[in-house]
Amino acid sequence: MEAITKALFWVANSLLIPDILILLALFFRSLLLLGSFYNQFMMKRRNDKALNEKIKQLTASGMADLQAALPAKDNSLFVKYLRDLLASPPSEAYADFMIAGFENEAEKDLSLSRILAKMGPVLGLIGTLIAMSPALVGLSAGDIAGMAYHMQVVFATTVVGLVVSAIGLVTLQFKQRWYAKEAGSLDYVTRLLTLQPDKP
Repeated sequence: MEAITKALFWVANSLLIPDILILLALFFRSLLLLGSFYNQFMMKRRNDKALNEKIKQLTASGMADLQAALPAKDNSLFVKYLRDLLASPPSEAYADFMIAGFENEAEKDLSLSRILAKMGPVLGLIGTLIAMSPALVGLSAGDIAGMAYHMQVVFATTVVGLVVSAIGLVTLQFKQRWYAKEAGSLDYVTRLLTLQPDKP
């Protein structure tokens, strides 16, 4: 039994360094996500000012005006799909295909935020529990310096994991609302497009 528990402790302790390395990688990835999220927010704000009112007042005969209002250098997901829809001949099947493609790409973009939101606390908790064991051993042996070092690891992994999770959760909530609204706008535009008479 003692050999089994020692093997278990050895396996658990050997996971600490990989856990910290993965946690650091996720932390830097979350910082990059935060920067891209800010750029996306500013771009969306600009697009909303230019397009929201036009889409709200859109009619089946006013598609050319909406197409002319699209930002030329903007390649965000919504603008890209809206541009493709407006440039293609009106077809219900093609419109459904494009909306499905938009939803798939939106889901792919959301996957990173979901991973960060879920894996941050998991990896932080793993690092906390692994580092807590030698800290308790140091406390029982009277090694205050060793205990203090391991407690630093305990708190650091917890904090970094929670920061990673918070960034993932905040970006996920905002992006879900954005993509839901944009999918609704694309659906509205496609319904108006398919009302137009076919071009000769």
